[in-house]
Amino acid sequence: MTNTKARTAAMITPVGQEAQDEARALAREGREGKALRRLRKDSWLKRGPAREALELLVAGQELPTSSGQALEALRSLDAPLVAELTALLGSGKQIAAVKLLRERTGVDLAGGYHLVLELGGRPGAH
Repeated sequence: MTNTKARTAAMITPVGQEAQDEARALAREGREGKALRRLRKDSWLKRGPAREALELLVAGQELPTSSGQALEALRSLDAPLVAELTALLGSGKQIAAVKLLRERTGVDLAGGYHLVLELGGRPGAH
């Protein structure tokens, strides 16, 4: 059963391309545990989101490799949330924006912080 927050966190957490490729190959060899460790080693993925990320990779999907790509993924998944985050940032409430992002998506603290920074660094982007 798919955990929606874990799936969302997996889709908006940057993971290096090399780690994605290695994890996909390991999973196809039946080495799921090692594949999960590889994903988690070079990302901010927690256990649940890492499982979802691996499932996505095995299904042929790519994960974001940068905060910019992660932000674009979040925009396509939940544009109203991005609008709320933008409003909070416009009011100088960066911590509240990170908290809201974490509550809604299940992304970890570092990942949420970097996404909010990315959003704040792109003024006028809706």
